[in-house]
Amino acid sequence: MEDSLALARFCRDVAVEGKAIAPVILDLRNLSAFTDFFLICSAASPPQLKALVASLEREVQKVHGLQPRSLQGSPASHWVVVDYGSLLVHIFLEKERAHYELERLWGDAPVV
Repeated sequence: MEDSLALARFCRDVAVEGKAIAPVILDLRNLSAFTDFFLICSAASPPQLKALVASLEREVQKVHGLQPRSLQGSPASHWVVVDYGSLLVHIFLEKERAHYELERLWGDAPVV
């Protein structure tokens, strides 16, 4: 769905503005029944992770009129998942991103 891809790209741009590290969009449309895209990025610290989540929620609401379906994790847990249904945004601290390796786990997914 083009709207899902547009939302993923918009969220990537918001993350880049917030100085997110190495944002990647994975296309899961042919691999997953629960979502179309993952946006995966890293933050350098828990305060930056918190700021990225806040700016993402604010900008998506302002431009797309969407609220997350759910928000899992916290800056203290070093991993937050923001669920927009067709898009799951994963924001990690770098150590946790390297540990969980979502890009490798979903290695069959094309990178957008």
